Amino acid sequence: MDKSQIIQQTADFVKEQLANAEGGHDWWHICRVWQNAKTIAASESADLFVVELGALLHDVADSKFHDGDEKIGPAIAIEFLLNQKVEQEVINHVVNIIQHISFKRAHNEGQFKSTELDIIQDADRLDALGAIGIARAFNYGGFKNRKIYDPTIPPNPHQTKEEYKNSTAPTLNHFHEKLLLLKDRMNTETGRKMAEKRHHFLLTYLETFHQEWGSLE
Repeated sequence: MDKSQIIQQTADFVKEQLANAEGGHDWWHICRVWQNAKTIAASESADLFVVELGALLHDVADSKFHDGDEKIGPAIAIEFLLNQKVEQEVINHVVNIIQHISFKRAHNEGQFKSTELDIIQDADRLDALGAIGIARAFNYGGFKNRKIYDPTIPPNPHQTKEEYKNSTAPTLNHFHEKLLLLKDRMNTETGRKMAEKRHHFLLTYLETFHQEWGSLE
């Protein structure tokens, strides 16, 4: 089986795995990250096969939907890639990407670094910005039955990994605790340029939100 066939098989597998996923972390999230990663990779010296596999498999079993278990995603990816007879070196690289891509990991354990991880991490962060990022944030907040906003609960942008993982704060706090921090944490020049417009949209949205909320305070 050639690489293009493996990529297509991977896309089909992930689409099936995430058929009933929460709307912000479903197949379409994966698809957007996949396309963003390919766009960014075009300006970088990277292994496109690893980039595509990593982008497609990065959220195949997000730990926040599996009681915080961070081992399920890598285990699923390993089993699938072995069945596709992918080289062990590539499998190891993809698994490292899955294990180190998340925002909470960037609190920053620094155990693994690669150009391919940089690209996919930027692609994933882009999907948390802009209009889609806002939609995803509130969709997940609704999924977790969180408040939209509570002015008596201030955001905490300096959380530890465990505090971030276990937070039940209102969704709007998430803008200050993660989303607004992403632009300055992009790894690649292309990613930074793509993030600028989306970051500005977040700021405009928040300004409008607080103007509308102001009459209640």
